[in-house]
Amino acid sequence: MIITHDIRLSRIVSGTWKNTLLVAFTCSMSYFVYWYFIQYHFEMPSIIPTILGTALAFFIGFNNNQAYDRWWEARKIWGVLVNSSRTWARNVIHLPSATDKISGSNLELMKEYAVKRHIAFLYALKENLRGTKDEEYKKYLIQSDLDIIKNESNKHNAILSLQTTELKSWKRDGLIDGFEFLELNGEITRFCDEMGKSERIKNTVFPTTYNYYTKGFIWLFNIAFTLAVAPNVGWRAIIFATVIGYVFHTIHFIGHSIVDPFEPIPTGIPLDQITRTIEINLLEMIREEHIPAPVSPVNDEYVM
Repeated sequence: MIITHDIRLSRIVSGTWKNTLLVAFTCSMSYFVYWYFIQYHFEMPSIIPTILGTALAFFIGFNNNQAYDRWWEARKIWGVLVNSSRTWARNVIHLPSATDKISGSNLELMKEYAVKRHIAFLYALKENLRGTKDEEYKKYLIQSDLDIIKNESNKHNAILSLQTTELKSWKRDGLIDGFEFLELNGEITRFCDEMGKSERIKNTVFPTTYNYYTKGFIWLFNIAFTLAVAPNVGWRAIIFATVIGYVFHTIHFIGHSIVDPFEPIPTGIPLDQITRTIEINLLEMIREEHIPAPVSPVNDEYVM
């Protein structure tokens, strides 16, 4: 996610120079075709690029709005996970009460592990959304739990099942009452809901026809605009068409860059940072000695 208000010119140039050269080449070829062939036969009516440009503006605007909706929903989902994770840890730490069988250090270990198992859930979910194989979740699970979920394709869902099993044992042993069980299980249900929403965004492909036709129509607009203004401004049509084409292509590129919000790119949701923040908060709540450092921004421009 971009965190700076000032984007370096070098980054803008490095991300757009190839496309700009291609736009300039297309406009140049259109002009030379007009100059040597088309001008002797007909002139491009200015109404054509006017109508096409207006339609493109609406079309690109619609695409970008839909892309931003996906991005913003993803960010809200992980915002809910942040708050719910803190609530889960707080309830796990303070709700269970000691009994004749389970008390002291044993009870504290059970609470600590329930919190760490949730951190494992977050890392497993992040790994699934980004399609990586880091397996960072394993460091927060004991071997018996790893053995239970090793054949599960959906690790994060399997971890939630482990949490529910743990809650049932707490209720059976008298560590929590019925109302406390419902409260804690409600948080697990909320985690499952947000997990499902994230998976829906991840698995729902933005219609490729939008991207394909938008690009095609922008190139058509570049050619039509060059042919339409060439009779009035001559070779300067190349410059005008390149600038306007650059604007249309860049706006379309900005929208397309946030279509898949969970991808590990500068414009994506900073899952690394969010997960690490939750991890730090929860480990501090259980008084863990070794706390990882926060995720650092890349070049003070974005976080992953």
